[in-house]
Amino acid sequence: MVEDVKKRTGGRTDLLITSDDYSAYTCAIEQSYSYEIEPFEDGDLGNSSKPEKKMPEDLCYATVSKKREKGRVVKVVKTIVFGTVKLLERLLARFRVSTTINTSFVERNNGTDRGKNSRKKRKTYCFSKDWNLHNAISYFIGFSYNFCWVVRTLRIKDIEGYWQKRTPAMAAGLTDHVWSIEEWLTYSVRGD
Repeated sequence: MVEDVKKRTGGRTDLLITSDDYSAYTCAIEQSYSYEIEPFEDGDLGNSSKPEKKMPEDLCYATVSKKREKGRVVKVVKTIVFGTVKLLERLLARFRVSTTINTSFVERNNGTDRGKNSRKKRKTYCFSKDWNLHNAISYFIGFSYNFCWVVRTLRIKDIEGYWQKRTPAMAAGLTDHVWSIEEWLTYSVRGD
């Protein structure tokens, strides 16, 4: 997943990445974004130091950890894993919808994905047994959600004061109307 993010962002490193405190994310981010510094050689002693891995200075990774007691959240701990407080503040200043470290956007997407794709629901017998079919349905849900399903929180008022329904693709400026499933499935990618 982290490699996919790196690929989709063209290798940019001026990013704010947030997640829960699952340690595998830290390892994956470090593996994907770190680079090696040439070893230092000490001419007098003939010793050379081991190669050192370094993270890009403009990448910030922060985690959110919820402490629970009796099933209720009693404390939320936010931690900067890679980067600095100043870098975090600079990256957060770019956002219009959030001013703090959180996982709400990815969790909202995960909740929507699980709600629309029973194969991803928790504690169910609807799990996928075939990876290709699972992948195909995941793409179908993702693309059709963005183009065909109206999201109430994305609506805007037009110049006459009426609410205009919008899909995520409309909000991103990728289209000017809500697509039907038929239109989406029959759309020619090559422009034929």
